[in-house]
Amino acid sequence: MRFLRRSAPTTVGGAEPPDTSEATPDRREPPRTAGKGRPTPKRREAETKRRGPAPPPPRTQREAARLARANRPDREQRRRGAAERRERMAAGDEKFLMPRDRGPVKAYIRDVVDSRPHLMGLFMPLAIVVVVSLLVPVPAVQQYLSLFSLLALSTMIIEGIFLGSSTARRARARFPDETIGGLGTGWYAFTRASQLRRLRIPKPRVQRGAQL
Repeated sequence: MRFLRRSAPTTVGGAEPPDTSEATPDRREPPRTAGKGRPTPKRREAETKRRGPAPPPPRTQREAARLARANRPDREQRRRGAAERRERMAAGDEKFLMPRDRGPVKAYIRDVVDSRPHLMGLFMPLAIVVVVSLLVPVPAVQQYLSLFSLLALSTMIIEGIFLGSSTARRARARFPDETIGGLGTGWYAFTRASQLRRLRIPKPRVQRGAQL
């Protein structure tokens, strides 16, 4: 069945109408891409989603101990970590020092103590002499060793008092804005000076005779 269709208009004289398809601009807008409709997830959320849900917490003490053993580093890793901490502490790294050794004031006190020799550095050998004097069965030797130990200990105490007061005075002059106690500074200098130089931690960073 054929449908009737409207014939194209004609102009006078049988001329065809002009083609206006190229003259009429295309007013259709370009298609827009549809959004996701949700915010972009954060990196932490994406990593958590990839890893999966967190394991449930331990319910008993035995499960907690088993989980701690599983997450504990092996012996070799612990040994390497301890060795690295000792090296950093000996080098004077602030991150690895004990709280009593941190800060520029304590570093200056250590430099003052390390810059000269002290009789207090013989404190540990003196303790060995005292023990030997108690073990020797000769009364005369015990008497002389005891007298020597008493004189040496008295000299060390006097030197420690002088060293503590002078070190605190120099630290206050060097750091006027810091609150520096005399007793704490003196005790810190005394304990530092009573150790053998090669056994001091952190290691001395100045030579003997250095001017500070």
